Amino acid sequence: MHDIRLIRENPQAFDAGLARRGLAPLSAEILAMDASLRALQTEMQAALARRNEASKLIGQAMAKGDKDGAEALKAEVAGLKTALPAQEEAEREQLAALQDKLAALPNLPATDVPEGEDEEGNVEIARWGTPRSFDFKPQEHADFAPALGLDFETAAKMSGARFAFLKGQMARLERALGQYMIDRQTIDQGYTECATPLMVRDEAAFGTTQLPKFREDLFQTTDGRWLISTSEMSLTNAVREEILPEEQLPVRMTALTPCFRSEAGSAGRDTRGYIRQHQFWKVELVSVVRPEDSDAELERKTRAAELILEGLGLPYRKMLLCAGDMGFAARKTYDLEVWLPGQDSYREISSCSNCGDFQARRMNTRFRRDGVKGNEFVHTLNGSGLAVGRTLVAILENYQQADGSVIIPDALLPYMGGITRLEPLI
Repeated sequence: MHDIRLIRENPQAFDAGLARRGLAPLSAEILAMDASLRALQTEMQAALARRNEASKLIGQAMAKGDKDGAEALKAEVAGLKTALPAQEEAEREQLAALQDKLAALPNLPATDVPEGEDEEGNVEIARWGTPRSFDFKPQEHADFAPALGLDFETAAKMSGARFAFLKGQMARLERALGQYMIDRQTIDQGYTECATPLMVRDEAAFGTTQLPKFREDLFQTTDGRWLISTSEMSLTNAVREEILPEEQLPVRMTALTPCFRSEAGSAGRDTRGYIRQHQFWKVELVSVVRPEDSDAELERKTRAAELILEGLGLPYRKMLLCAGDMGFAARKTYDLEVWLPGQDSYREISSCSNCGDFQARRMNTRFRRDGVKGNEFVHTLNGSGLAVGRTLVAILENYQQADGSVIIPDALLPYMGGITRLEPLI
């Protein structure tokens, strides 16, 4: 949510930020709505003050025997009381319209975010690892992994497309990946492990910006709750409507949860394989920090995700997203893209974002500095550490062997119960 005071103070900067997002200038329209609302509120305050004043004057007029004056004042008070409900309703409508307008607008890019309209404008920051040289033509996971227990046909019979049924050693590998990731983020990086609800209410989905813009990407229950598309929704809302003491910051939370996405906007994309599913596991990393700490926290969070890939020996590249390719709530984002030899390309496996105070304003989450009056909005950050299914795909493709087997990375061996390689089941 945008701060209306900043728009009043510098409408040109606001419009410039929107332009970097590919949006037309809106400050004039927003400020006109704001001015109308403020004028109405001033009128209401004046009417209330006059009603209170007139009410007192009635007694004084009666004490003086001025019945005509008292009756005139009573009529005036009655008129003010009659007009008030309509004014209050108008205020509610105008305030809601202004808030809806602001809520529909994305966060403004940070100054160091590169210009660009789409992924073509993203900037490569670094690469790690050398893609493996194969003495055979590497396959995409969708072609060889079904023989290892990644079963799409069984899932399709019961659930339709974009679901998978993992069997035996494949299910064990996915579980091992999740456990390895959550251990590294809690033991090595100091995140607090959380077990969160998988369903949230409207206000929680609004707080982390899934609503209203991404309604079609969510699954909704019959009682109106929303299945989480990421545990960012439940982790970040853990501090909703709170005033945190400064010494409690930073707050760092992580969770390994199922996530659910309708993929409404991805028709025709990644229809084969395990890349884009309606249901998947992910380790999420959420931070709540002081404003002056959020830039450094983004670097720290991204590094925590990078270390998972390095621990698994998976080559990747780090991308700084351009203004036109960032997510709705982000002011700055790094994507990590893992190398998939079967596709001969890098594919996103983690996205780490600094949202500034954008989500905090929607959640009304603030903190109190030591020895300072008043409260400030916190900054929130989120990132994948990592998407488990996509990491599974990366291991399958990078560690595949000519005979159809897959070698298990050393880092996962303590979690695999003695399994050192996946062997074809049929």
